[in-house]
Amino acid sequence: MKAPAILTAAVALCAASAQAQDKIESDRPDFVESSKVVGKGRFQFEAGLLVERERNAGTRERTLSTPTLLRFGIADTLELRVETDGRMNRHSTEEGRRTTAAGYGDTALGLSWHVLDGGEGRPSMAVLVSAEFDSGSRAFRGDGVRPALRVVGEWELSKEMTLGVMPGIGVERDEGGRYRYGMLGVALEKEFGQRWSGFAEVALPHIARSRHGGTEASFDIGAAYLLSKDVQLDAMLSRGLNSRTPDVAFTVGLSIRR
Repeated sequence: MKAPAILTAAVALCAASAQAQDKIESDRPDFVESSKVVGKGRFQFEAGLLVERERNAGTRERTLSTPTLLRFGIADTLELRVETDGRMNRHSTEEGRRTTAAGYGDTALGLSWHVLDGGEGRPSMAVLVSAEFDSGSRAFRGDGVRPALRVVGEWELSKEMTLGVMPGIGVERDEGGRYRYGMLGVALEKEFGQRWSGFAEVALPHIARSRHGGTEASFDIGAAYLLSKDVQLDAMLSRGLNSRTPDVAFTVGLSIRR
């Protein structure tokens, strides 16, 4: 092969690699967040429809929500995040009596800081800090400001497979006052070609003593499809692992980067 041909092939390979690395990194639809940020001057919109069903002690409940996340890149390694459960509807049936509540969920503000690039056995890491405000409708409003801290680590097990781990701690309020709770998510993601990817995870978004609602746990599986390097479709099915978690949840969503 002549030198110009070799040079052309090398440039094409580098361009293809850069394009692959530049694909959208969405936090949807799994619980474990991405360790990447959107980049300075970029904006990313992530939204979906979530349906949760729960049956417990003669009570049936179905909740529909529209979780939405807005991500603004304020530096190469730092992004501002605005997150909400969006429009919500809850249908409950107890002893033959049906009630419905409708409104909007609370809003959370946060920052994500990409602190370490992955490579040579070390994980790609990010630190996320957030605070959720009692800004929603009465039926879905929390009590006061509830801060949270999460740390994300992602290890590349191979070119196609990534392991993500996200421990965290948060503060909530209930009738007994303020209390701290833990959170943990472990996700295994695999790419199937250039557009498809799938994942399986165990999510524990609320680890607390029984007097504070106990521990919630679920097993989730899902997939994502890239329409382009800046647009992603996704879906996830979740199965509750205990009585404190919705029995079944399903979500579909869309992520767009500009």
